[in-house]
Amino acid sequence: MTQCDPRPRLISRHAANPILTACDWPYFVNSVFNPGACRLASGETLLLCRVEDCTGISHFCAARSDNGVDGWRIDAEPTLASDPENFPEELWGIEDPRIVWLPERESFAVTYTCYSQRGPGVSLALTKDFKHFERLGNIMPAENKDAALLPRRINGRWVLIHRPVPVLREAHIWMSFSPDLKHWGDHTLVLGARSGAWWDANKIGLASPLIETAKGWLMLYHGVRNTPAGCLYRIGLALYDLEDPTHCLQRSTKWIMGPETTYERSGDVSDVVFPCGYVIGDDGDTLNIYYGAADSSIALASGSIGEMLDWLRENNTPGNPRDG
Repeated sequence: MTQCDPRPRLISRHAANPILTACDWPYFVNSVFNPGACRLASGETLLLCRVEDCTGISHFCAARSDNGVDGWRIDAEPTLASDPENFPEELWGIEDPRIVWLPERESFAVTYTCYSQRGPGVSLALTKDFKHFERLGNIMPAENKDAALLPRRINGRWVLIHRPVPVLREAHIWMSFSPDLKHWGDHTLVLGARSGAWWDANKIGLASPLIETAKGWLMLYHGVRNTPAGCLYRIGLALYDLEDPTHCLQRSTKWIMGPETTYERSGDVSDVVFPCGYVIGDDGDTLNIYYGAADSSIALASGSIGEMLDWLRENNTPGNPRDG
């Protein structure tokens, strides 16, 4: 445990890290990172990995494992690639998928960043088997990213968490609402980046999709600190009301995970831990977090949801935790 680690340590890295690298791929690629994650009906863990080829363009490729750690079975070709002819907002690739099961639609919702000369935007696709996808297209225009749905409607409407970037370049987390997954409105700021020297000053964004607990929706979010050596990505926590998810109940004063290992500190983009997905263990409490490390590999860490909630209660921002 390093001197700067929060106490107690809430996140433990797996000894086998990194669990997936470009060397594991059945075709030649530059890097694999930032995977969405889910558990299939078969019990398998599926990672929908962001794969960057040697043009610099990213696509998605699925990897499946019985235990979520090793023995990965990787699709022999891209699972979902950009389709700029029909979706011009994907001209420069698709990135950073986040997966949520929608019981009402009996489908997985995959939100992802579409990228073109207009900048990054948010797109949505539905799938039942990660072989066939129904693209709903661009649902949040550029510049926007870091998006995920809640798994159920709130007061009759779907909820999207996302991160627009205005002209001033400060970046905060918002929620928007839709009756049909296509038309979105009532855009509401739900977590503001702090100012000054905080670990999450100026730029924040959603990490993995929100986790429904008895105490509220638990959010893992990333904060980006600008340093003379470049950007430093760390992870913190926030908690939202179950029936009014725009209402932030608690927000951590400290980060709970930051880059510290060689595979997190050195890579295509150094000093980055970037979770996009998780799988909850059979005990209903163990959170297995899949994250991109330095934009170069995929790693696994785990923690207890109950311990995170307890820690958050003791390390909570006073006043209005939504505000920066």
